[in-house]
Amino acid sequence: MQNEQEYEKVAMKVSKVSIIANLALTILKLAAGVIAHSGAMISDAIHSASDVFSTIVVIIGIKISGKASDKDHPYGHERMECVAAIMLATILAATGLGIGYTAVEKIAGGNYANLVVPGMMALVAAILSIVVKEGMYQYTRVYARKIDSGALMADAWHHRSDALSSVGALVGIAGARMGFPILDPVASVVICFFIEKAAYEIFMDAVDKMVDKACDEEVEAELTECALSQEGVQGVDLLHTRVFGNKIYVDIEIRVDGEMRLRDAHGIAEHVHDAIEKNFSKVKHIMVHVNPA
Repeated sequence: MQNEQEYEKVAMKVSKVSIIANLALTILKLAAGVIAHSGAMISDAIHSASDVFSTIVVIIGIKISGKASDKDHPYGHERMECVAAIMLATILAATGLGIGYTAVEKIAGGNYANLVVPGMMALVAAILSIVVKEGMYQYTRVYARKIDSGALMADAWHHRSDALSSVGALVGIAGARMGFPILDPVASVVICFFIEKAAYEIFMDAVDKMVDKACDEEVEAELTECALSQEGVQGVDLLHTRVFGNKIYVDIEIRVDGEMRLRDAHGIAEHVHDAIEKNFSKVKHIMVHVNPA
C-alpha cells in the first residue's frame, strides 16, 4: 500500500509541475506567435496547450489505476493507466494532423511573397521553449522511471516532442527572417511529423501493456534463477509472465521431490512465492504450481 501511495504522490507532483510549465509556455508562445506573425509559433502554442490537457488525462488515469481491487476488478485497475496513455496518444495525433493540414494549405497556396516574416519575439520564444521543454522531459523521465509509470513516461515524451517541434519552429522562423518566408509553414509540417511519431510510440507501448505482453527474457531469466535458488526446488517446468499496466503477473511451475509430503511441498512453493515477491517489486501476483520430480 505504501508503494501505491508513493507512486501516486510522485505522479501527482510531476503532473502539477508539468501543467504549470505548459500553461506558461502556451500563453508565451501564443502571444509571441500573434504579435510576431509566426504560424509556426502559433502551431507550437497549440502543441503546448494539448500538453496541458494530456497531463490532466494522465492524472485521471493514475488516480483510477491506483484504486484497490474490488469484486468487479479482482486484478486491480492498473490498465486504466494504459487507457490514459492511449487517449493521450490520440489527442497528440489529432493535434499533429491539425497543425500539418494548416501548414500544407499555406504551402499549397503558392503565394509565398505575401507570407508575413515573423518578428524577433517569435525567435526568442522558440529558444526559451526548447530549453524549458527539454528540461521538463528530463525531469519527468527521471520520475517516470523511478515509479515505472507508462502514462508518466508518455507525458515525458510529449515534452520531448514539444522541444523538437520548437526546434523546427526555430529553424523555420530563422529561415523566414533570412528571406525565405516559406520556411515558417514548412517548419509546421516538420512539427507535425515529430508529433505523429511520438503519438505512435506512446500508443504502441500502451497497447503492448493492454494485451498481456510477456516480460523481456532478462526478467524471466532472473525470475527462474530466483525460484531455482530456493531450497527443495529441483527445476522450473514452466514460467509465464504478463505485463498488466505497470505491474507483472507470474505463473510458475516448479519441480520438487515426488515422495515429499504435501505440506512440505506446499512450504517450498510458499518460499518461492515470497522470494519472488520480495526481490521483484513490480510483481503484483504470483501463482506457484508444484510438479513431482
